[in-house]
Amino acid sequence: MSRRGLALREHILYAAKNVFLQVGFERASMDVIAETAQTSKRTLYAHFESKEKLYLAIIDLVRGVYLSKLKAPDNYSQDPNEAVVMFCGRFLEGMLFTWTIRMCRMTASEAERFPEASARYFDVLFTATHERLSNYLSEKLELNQTESSKAAHEILSSVIYPRFLRTLFGIDPAIQQLDDDHLAPDFDLKPIQQAVHQVLGKLLQSSAQAGTSPRTG
Repeated sequence: MSRRGLALREHILYAAKNVFLQVGFERASMDVIAETAQTSKRTLYAHFESKEKLYLAIIDLVRGVYLSKLKAPDNYSQDPNEAVVMFCGRFLEGMLFTWTIRMCRMTASEAERFPEASARYFDVLFTATHERLSNYLSEKLELNQTESSKAAHEILSSVIYPRFLRTLFGIDPAIQQLDDDHLAPDFDLKPIQQAVHQVLGKLLQSSAQAGTSPRTG
């Protein structure tokens, strides 16, 4: 059955994303994208008037997919410590996924020509993740916005370094498969547990000195 409307548009976006990630923006022609999507070039241009507009639309598509897989800390556990660890584990797992690594490399290489697209992708991976974790810490541990934002930043910085950078630069292999709904059972959470314990431990200590006590489950 032939695709139409939004279904066709989404199909084109997924096909274009694969082409971009396989050959890069510069070498990805609209002819190849139309062929990969099994549609006509005329239809492709009817949905996206230029390769640049198609590229920006892919960033928006990736945002929705990424955030739906990441979810929020509340979705992982009722215990705040475990919820934060699992959330950060899922975040790092997604960052190490081969398609994420390729997307990061492409947006970085095109940042000078398409700064808006690179900024959007940064927002997808880092700003949105930070906001979800910061909001969770604020709610569950009764922190003010400044405290929760700082704690989220410290945790995510510890989680991402150095594993993400080692994979980004090709030192370590990327993850080849990513489950749509669950963190892989063999994913190493020990470094993340240590990072979360260290940051939340400091919060508990400072709160005790101030005469308050954040809730940690």
